[in-house]
Amino acid sequence: MNSNVRPESMARITTLELAKAFIDEQVKEVRAQVGDKKVLLALSGGVDSSVVAALLIKAIGKQLICVHVNHGLMRKDESENVVKIFGEELDANLVYVDATDRFLNLLAGVSDPESKRKIIGKEFIEVFADEARKLEGVEFLAQGTIYPDILESIKAAEGKKAVKSHHNVGGLPEDLKFELVEPIKLLFKDEVRVVGEALGLPHAMVYRQPFPGPGLGVRCLGAITRDRLGALREADAILRDEFDKCGLAEKVWQYFVVVPDIKSVGVKDESRYEGWPAIIRAVNTTDAMTASIEEIPYAVLHKITQRITNEVEGINRVLYDLTPKPVGTIEWE
Repeated sequence: MNSNVRPESMARITTLELAKAFIDEQVKEVRAQVGDKKVLLALSGGVDSSVVAALLIKAIGKQLICVHVNHGLMRKDESENVVKIFGEELDANLVYVDATDRFLNLLAGVSDPESKRKIIGKEFIEVFADEARKLEGVEFLAQGTIYPDILESIKAAEGKKAVKSHHNVGGLPEDLKFELVEPIKLLFKDEVRVVGEALGLPHAMVYRQPFPGPGLGVRCLGAITRDRLGALREADAILRDEFDKCGLAEKVWQYFVVVPDIKSVGVKDESRYEGWPAIIRAVNTTDAMTASIEEIPYAVLHKITQRITNEVEGINRVLYDLTPKPVGTIEWE
C-alpha cells in the first residue's frame, strides 16, 4: 500500500486521548527512522510546522534543528512569539535568522503581485539553504506536509484541474540531499490542531489564522515601503486585538487589513493630513473556493476605526471590504 494513502482503518483524531495515542506512535516511528542523526525543520510559526516541531522535540529533543526565517513580512510579534515559545519555553535547538533587510531590499520598487510572490519564495529557499549549509551531520528534513497537500498533489499528477502541487520547503538546491520526515502527513488540518493541543502548544498558535506564505508582502499592496509596511502591521494588530475582545476571533475564518499604495487628504491637528486607507477584510468559508462576508457590528467597526486612525501613523481612513468570493478573492493580491 502507498505510504502516502491514509488507511481506511485510521480513526479520525477528534479527542485529546486519540491525539496522545497518535503522538506516542509517531514518537516511536521518528526515533526508529532518525536514530541518532540530526533533523532540520523550517519553522514558520504556522500551525503545521509548529506541531511538527513540538512533536519532534518530544521525540528527539536537541537532534532537531529549527530554523526560523524572519523575512520582515510577519504580523506583529509573530517572530518574537516563535522565539519565546520554541527557543525559551520548549528549549528547542532554534536558529533565528533576521533576513528583513535582505528581503525588503529585493522587493524595493516591485509592484506586481506575482513578482513579489516569486521573489519572496525564491529568497526564502536561498536563506534556508544558506543556513542548512552551515550545519553538520544533518541527514533529515522535516516538513509540515498534511493529507490535503498529498491529495492535491496526487490529483495534479493525474492531470486534474483546479489543484496545485505542494512542495513545502521545495526547490532546495541539489547539494542539499535530505531524507524526509513527515509525521503529520496523514492528518487533516482539524486533526493537526487537536494534536497541537495535546502537545501543549498555546491556543493562539494552534488556531493561528491562515496566513499567506509571502505574509504581509501581499497585503501591503503595490510596491512595498517600510513605512507603509509598518503602518499595515500596526493596523492589523489593532484589528486582531479588537476581534479578540468582542469574540469575533473565534467566529470569523479569516480577517486582516490591507493597505494600498494610495493617499487621500484628511485633517489632523487642524492641518491637512495625507494618509493611506486601511481596508478591513473579514470572511467566512468552508472550502476557500467561495467566501461570505462577516457582518461586523457598527460599534466594533467604530472602535477599530478610532484606534487605527488615532494610533497608527500614516493612516487617515478605515474602509470595510464587503465583496464576497466570487467576484473578489480572499486576498487582494
